[in-house]
Amino acid sequence: MEDHVLALLSVALNAKVGETYNISGNNEIQNIEVVMKVCDILDKLVPNKLNGMSSFSELIAYVKDRPGHDVRYAINANKIINDLNWRPQEDFDSGIRKTVEWYLNNKNWCENIKNGSYKFERLGVNSK
Repeated sequence: MEDHVLALLSVALNAKVGETYNISGNNEIQNIEVVMKVCDILDKLVPNKLNGMSSFSELIAYVKDRPGHDVRYAINANKIINDLNWRPQEDFDSGIRKTVEWYLNNKNWCENIKNGSYKFERLGVNSK
């Protein structure tokens, strides 16, 4: 998240009015690779939740692709890199680990999403 905020700040402070930029960490990987990385992180952070499994990856269920499934997701961030000299500070592995840790540390928020009690009110350091 910090990378994205820094990119937006760079655009706000340095870009010509009306220009548009793609913001990307230049991490084009397959969905299954993302899932496997999340499983590996969970294996390390919450091994007591494996319930007899050797890895969270055992929970992966393969399904047929839906019609019209996107084969590739990619964002070209060359313009923001070249024009504004912005580059991501986070790599995919450290960023996905921080994301998993955030969800593990915010289980109440996740549960509120699932049970419908979260009504899209603003959250953050100044929320009451």
